[in-house]
Amino acid sequence: MGMLELSHVAKRFGEKQVLCDVSFSVPEHTIFGFVGQNGAGKTTAMKLMLGLLPCDGGEISVNGRKVCYGNTPTNQFVGYLPDVPEFYPYMSPAEYLNFCGEITGMGKKEVKARTEELLDLVGLRQEKGRIKGFSRGMKQRLGIAQALFGRPKLLICDEPASALDPAGRKELLDILAMAKEQATVLFSTHILSDVEHICDQVAFLHHGNVVLQGTVEEVRKSQKSAGTELELERPEDVEALLLAFSFLEPVKKQSLLLRDDGRLPDILRFLADERLPILRIEKKEPALEELFLEVVGK
Repeated sequence: MGMLELSHVAKRFGEKQVLCDVSFSVPEHTIFGFVGQNGAGKTTAMKLMLGLLPCDGGEISVNGRKVCYGNTPTNQFVGYLPDVPEFYPYMSPAEYLNFCGEITGMGKKEVKARTEELLDLVGLRQEKGRIKGFSRGMKQRLGIAQALFGRPKLLICDEPASALDPAGRKELLDILAMAKEQATVLFSTHILSDVEHICDQVAFLHHGNVVLQGTVEEVRKSQKSAGTELELERPEDVEALLLAFSFLEPVKKQSLLLRDDGRLPDILRFLADERLPILRIEKKEPALEELFLEVVGK
């Protein structure tokens, strides 16, 4: 059994069916990417996981215990980072985490040690200023620290990197990768490169249904290859190959993409007959973004 289990979960708001029949399992100490376009139902699903909304059908369990709307003991196992976390702006990071520890009933020594440990983890140990002066990325890092403060078994993050610049996104993803040692991590996103960077498993949500799921490697293998890339040594040989095989696609300097691998023997025969030197032949695995666009029919 996984740390998080969704079984045939459904949710409707009035006439709109937001989630139809969602089922997936998140194994312990993995990073699970919950992928979908804006409005796909990711945030609604997370609110159901936290017991903030009632399910219209199906069941959700955390650490083997059923999630119940409104009064769920399973939240003792969960740390949560919303898409836009809010803080007391007049506090420093250490003051805020101390406050988080005090309201959970931890002893002073444990609160101090945990605060220092988490500020180190998220790279805010040297930040003494008030939170009101923090960038979005710094606030997201502090949000992860507060979500991990109670040593949860499951960390749920809603679009944690969507509003960050590339450097900020990398920093935050690196922190989530380190957090896997402490907790199972589920984060929603519509940025497929983030999933490829750190996720062990992934589920694609589209129109309220999970349309593709599994390990990142399994998901890639479930779809057809993106083709074969050929890199030639000389620019004039690229032109000769394009003249002979018009279906080849230029992808970068002196490289061509073959979509139909069934034509590869013909191309290799041509290269050998014409004695054209080739630097590289590489079978290209489809990127997750390509797979997602394919399964949602874009």
